[in-house]
Amino acid sequence: MNSKNQVLLETRNLVKHFPVYRRGIAFKKEVGKVHAVDSVSLRIREGQTLGLVGESGCGKTTFARTILHLIEPTSGEVHFDGKDVGKVFGSGDKKEALALRRSMQMVFQNPYSSLDPRMTVYDIISETFVIHRHIPKNQWKERVYELLEMVGLEAYHAERYPHEFSGGQRQRISIARALAVNPRFIVADEPVSSLDVSIRAQVLNLLADLQREKGLTYLYISHDLSSVRQISHEVAVMYLGKIVEYSDTEGLFGNPLHPYTQALISDPEKKVERIVLPGEVPSPINPPPGCRFHPRCPYAIDICSKVEPPLEERKPGHFAACHLADKFLL
Repeated sequence: MNSKNQVLLETRNLVKHFPVYRRGIAFKKEVGKVHAVDSVSLRIREGQTLGLVGESGCGKTTFARTILHLIEPTSGEVHFDGKDVGKVFGSGDKKEALALRRSMQMVFQNPYSSLDPRMTVYDIISETFVIHRHIPKNQWKERVYELLEMVGLEAYHAERYPHEFSGGQRQRISIARALAVNPRFIVADEPVSSLDVSIRAQVLNLLADLQREKGLTYLYISHDLSSVRQISHEVAVMYLGKIVEYSDTEGLFGNPLHPYTQALISDPEKKVERIVLPGEVPSPINPPPGCRFHPRCPYAIDICSKVEPPLEERKPGHFAACHLADKFLL
């Protein structure tokens, strides 16, 4: 079987709720929960990119941090290359946990805050060698120079500080840091959102080149649909902690089956009438009953406010959680 057909990472009914407390002088009482991620099941195939899209506050970053075990899930499972991530980190086996951490890395959204301003680029990248001890010390300098070249920078940049670089260059440094441990899977959390339009294409092309050269697998998170379409093989659409649509990229953009997806990808510049959704994303503390999107949906009917639609396959490889999805099939 081709490696691109093999599932590298899978989540099964992944849930992350954050308790909300009311504090008094002498007590703290839980009064609710933030439903950041609610029963998300996804698969990411080796050597491919899954794009994850949705409005701000829908749970994309929380989902990413949960699958990397930067925060613990409330319930559900994450499996990476056949290993239960929660069990590995909960076992107390530091060697196995570090090995898994090397395989799963993250490029953060804002390169201005993700790099320590007091450290040189050499120190930032070589810090990973100190933690993981996977490279002999006499090879550190050579490896740092190699990584900088890999992301389009020069060896002399290693002695500079983050404030001496542009935003695009800083993000390249962040990518080099992630690559320093030879990962198989990288979460790219809106890696180009803080960059100029002209620089975005360069960073996206770099990510694509690295994927081809090293067989990397990406979870690419963004609200920029054009970049998602450019870099992703499959796309999942998240709304208020739930996946509402999932398909290969061309299938989703060519025939969106969920009204929320239709609104996200509508673009008058491409002769697709702009759909403006009324209101804002409801509070994740008290999600609407039934379909969570129904208060803003232009097609909502009575059942939408009462029964939550399951995420079902509407045509081969194309899943949608909408009572009216069949109406939009082409």
